[in-house]
Amino acid sequence: MFPLPPKGEPEKGKLTPEQDEVLEKVARKVVEKRMTVPALMFIESVKPLNFIGSQVMVFFEPIVQTLFDFKSYTVFREVIEDRDNVELLMQKIEKHDAKAVKLEKAYKIMKKQHFKDKSFWYKLKMRFIGYRVPTEEVKEFAKKLEEERKEAAQSREDKIGKTGFDKDESRGSQNK
Repeated sequence: MFPLPPKGEPEKGKLTPEQDEVLEKVARKVVEKRMTVPALMFIESVKPLNFIGSQVMVFFEPIVQTLFDFKSYTVFREVIEDRDNVELLMQKIEKHDAKAVKLEKAYKIMKKQHFKDKSFWYKLKMRFIGYRVPTEEVKEFAKKLEEERKEAAQSREDKIGKTGFDKDESRGSQNK
């Protein structure tokens, strides 16, 4: 009654390294173009129609293949046939977006620190020329900020100690 998948195909929910690479590439491109929110809204709204969308991609494949030589087009079409993989794509987009937000916050802090003691004329000049920090420095600074945030959270947790909602044996004996 239902067709069985060919023996060469992986089980549902399991991606081959090539398929995972294609999903990562799509997720990175979406975040790079700053289209995270529209992409997630679109994917979420058409998720029930993912199989129909993959079949539309089959229909347009000859046209796309004549214009471009995309090997990953076929792989992406095969991946989005499964709704679980569409959810996986959304998770990858969110993961890459979280990294981008952290880097952007680190860049803004670095920029603010750089301009802190500068003159008005220097700041004005940088408005026209543009201020750029090497990407590696921003990544290192973002890691440093993340470590500081974790240490601060740990110290807050140590200061607070047990909450009133924790089970305390001494309180249990008082109630009896």
